Amino acid sequence: MLPAIRIIGGRRFAVKGASALNATVVRSASTWANVPQGPPAILGITEAFKADTFDKKINLGVGAYRDNAGKPYVLPSVRAAEDKIVAARLNKEYAGITGLPEFTKAAAELAYGKDSSALDRLAITQSISGTGALRIGGAFLARFYPGAKNIYIPTPSWANHGAVFTDSGLKVEKYRYYNKDTIGLDFEGMIADIKAAPKGSIFLFHACAHNPTGVDPTQEQWKEISKAVADAGHFSFFDMAYQGFASGDTNKDAFAVRHFVEQGHNICLAQSFAKNMGLYGERVGAFSIVCENAEEKKRVDSQIKILVRPLYSNPPIHGARIASEILNTPALYTQWLGEVKEMADRIITMRALLKDNLEKLGSQHDWSHITSQIGMFAYTGLTPEQMDVLAKESSVYATRDGRISVAGITTANVGRLAESIFKVKG
Repeated sequence: MLPAIRIIGGRRFAVKGASALNATVVRSASTWANVPQGPPAILGITEAFKADTFDKKINLGVGAYRDNAGKPYVLPSVRAAEDKIVAARLNKEYAGITGLPEFTKAAAELAYGKDSSALDRLAITQSISGTGALRIGGAFLARFYPGAKNIYIPTPSWANHGAVFTDSGLKVEKYRYYNKDTIGLDFEGMIADIKAAPKGSIFLFHACAHNPTGVDPTQEQWKEISKAVADAGHFSFFDMAYQGFASGDTNKDAFAVRHFVEQGHNICLAQSFAKNMGLYGERVGAFSIVCENAEEKKRVDSQIKILVRPLYSNPPIHGARIASEILNTPALYTQWLGEVKEMADRIITMRALLKDNLEKLGSQHDWSHITSQIGMFAYTGLTPEQMDVLAKESSVYATRDGRISVAGITTANVGRLAESIFKVKG
């Protein structure tokens, strides 16, 4: 009689008789034998920074706000809102599929404006921060967009955009955005690519504080972009991760979104409250689509729920309660607007100090792009080789493409940072 075969942990064991003690192993391929190895991990900025023992090392790779002491910062308005929520001893029941209605309503008003014509025809859902909003949007477009399932993203764009949209089922294309020669916007190239794309293409735009370059179109340029998109019959998808954090003015930072809607574009929008409320780990966001009318909104909303349900069922409530408390309580809202402006102003001040210090050292290079860019990140124009030297010789850590997080600059380290950059750039 043939021995019984027992499979344990993906391997086949031939068992003679009834005794497992006499088992002989028949080796076969593991269940996961065909899983390929991902790209080799490169020592990250954080790891390299931690390994450096120099007491004046500088980390310019962090993607979160830091105060002038270089420490993580929790907004006082967030502390106050959280205290109120905890004191209320609310239950921990599930939210609805599309989240907390009081949060999504306030998020929509913040983005589109309280008097926007879009609010009555807006399908909106709470999301797992901005990344989750993008993923819902990508999946919705892949399933229902009537045109080609292609989405054009800027060159460069946030590193995760390509992966999110590819995994959503869209084909990612590129359009020109950054001009490395001027360290500014390639506006002519951008417009040309919008016009050249097949009619009815999907275009992703960063609403403000473009990540990673810090280069934004002017309001006049946004108007021209809107017209080019309309003339070509394209669809616009906005990613707004920095409203208020970019300029310190939530209305100014939402200009592009609101102008497109005013001009008749029925856009979709991903919002994040990680940067502007410091709710990084709470994962608070929203995804919305401007529909043609209330009837269309009802149908779109039903399909968003169908998408969300198998993804994560419903979103977490604690961070959304904090954001909602801030947005819906007049005193806290006013306080928050002041705090987000303080954060933005600190970033702007650090940009100016870096530029001033470089000029005082006698640098003949034009550093005006440091102050003309906006938001948490800045493209310095330094080469990968120069960034390597900064890390090796000056203990200044940032990404090799020359991008720095301005949030990592403080009044205590800006002088040494400028000296380090001057050594490699002149």
